[in-house]
Amino acid sequence: MVDIIAICAIVERGKADHIVDCAKESGAPGATILYGRGTGEHEAKKIFNLHIDSLKEVIIIITDKSKQKDIYDAMVKAGNLKEPGAGIIFTVPVENLLGLRHRDQF
Repeated sequence: MVDIIAICAIVERGKADHIVDCAKESGAPGATILYGRGTGEHEAKKIFNLHIDSLKEVIIIITDKSKQKDIYDAMVKAGNLKEPGAGIIFTVPVENLLGLRHRDQF
């Protein structure tokens, strides 16, 4: 059986499309982009005593573990994720996967 992983990245709103395009060029079969809001201490900024929420995009890519490094590296580069405050990226193993029609893409 093929090992399946999820690559998850949380980035500033407006950056996900470019990151996903680069991930696809590196072998990602597709992606899901969700919208969120950061709640950490550093995400809320004050301007004229008004709190500005930090809006985020969450990218989830399900792929074969053998493609992980290429896709992960492309996402890090495209999102400049090595820079402090640019976002975070991590991987998690996927078990009990159900619902993908093209399972053979893995």
